[in-house]
Amino acid sequence: MPDPLPPAIEVDHLVKSYAGMTAVADLSFTVARGEIIGFLGPNGAGKSTTMRILTGYLPANSGTVRICGHSVATEPDAVKRLIGYMPENNPLPEDMRVSEYLYFRGRLKEIPRRKLGPRIDEVLELCDLKRVRHKIIGQLSKGYRQRVGIAEAILAEPPVIIMDEPTIGLDPHQILIVRDLIAGLRGRMTVIISSHILPEIEMTCDRVLIINRGRVVAQGTPAALRREVLGRTAYGLTVAGNIAGLPALLQAVEPSFKITTAGEPDATGFVQLALATERDDEFGEPLLQALIAQNYRVRALSRAHPTLEDVFLAATRRTWDATQPNLPKPPPSGPIP
Repeated sequence: MPDPLPPAIEVDHLVKSYAGMTAVADLSFTVARGEIIGFLGPNGAGKSTTMRILTGYLPANSGTVRICGHSVATEPDAVKRLIGYMPENNPLPEDMRVSEYLYFRGRLKEIPRRKLGPRIDEVLELCDLKRVRHKIIGQLSKGYRQRVGIAEAILAEPPVIIMDEPTIGLDPHQILIVRDLIAGLRGRMTVIISSHILPEIEMTCDRVLIINRGRVVAQGTPAALRREVLGRTAYGLTVAGNIAGLPALLQAVEPSFKITTAGEPDATGFVQLALATERDDEFGEPLLQALIAQNYRVRALSRAHPTLEDVFLAATRRTWDATQPNLPKPPPSGPIP
């Protein structure tokens, strides 16, 4: 029986320091073939440094990185043939036409001439660039330039694509085009994307990797991360009645239920409350029935659906608490209950 193919990306105990400052600290993770991974972290977390090490642009101080089984440190030429890289600033020649640039890059990537023309047509169609194929790159809008960068990255059909902020500076329509383009690579190529637009990551990626201060602080599917990082399910309740008796009622429905925040009664006696439970079961119906049975008036009851932003903020704040116990916490931002 043949040996299984190695993972697309293997990072093991990676360390990178600049002038005594540690940018990447003992980082380890694995990416399967055909997976689309969102690579997240606050500014200065080590995302761009890690990506440059993956592509061979930067050497690591210690640790190993393997791309499809090849070591980045000892087999740099083989690794570069396996990677399509779109850096954050997307440096493109201002004076070349789109098709000329793709032909030039295709020859550098050793694509045979007989295959290069049809492949350029294919990526132009895939990236919706046919209408600008003869235009000078310096005259293109930001959205088209980003798509030219993506077209160049996938031109040689490498097994691994690395994109650093591919949607930065784009309008919503352009972001949608890039999102669909990346989603179309699923299963054909392994894609690792760094982005600050978290809703796009959540809609595009199979799995999310969150790093902070050079370390992995959370990884998994968005749904699994909600359970792991937030560790609770939140509900919003607007109710009138015996507010003092609510904790006992909630405990009767589910022992882990608690009131996390409570507003002031309005002119009609209704109070807005935030509830939380450690369980992921659906308690909306039994909670509503219990409230009505005890003569509470219910104006609204809804289950909160935490976003990837909530998970991101909670995971990075948790890391800050663990590593900086004697310093003031960063101010909270976002609707974390």
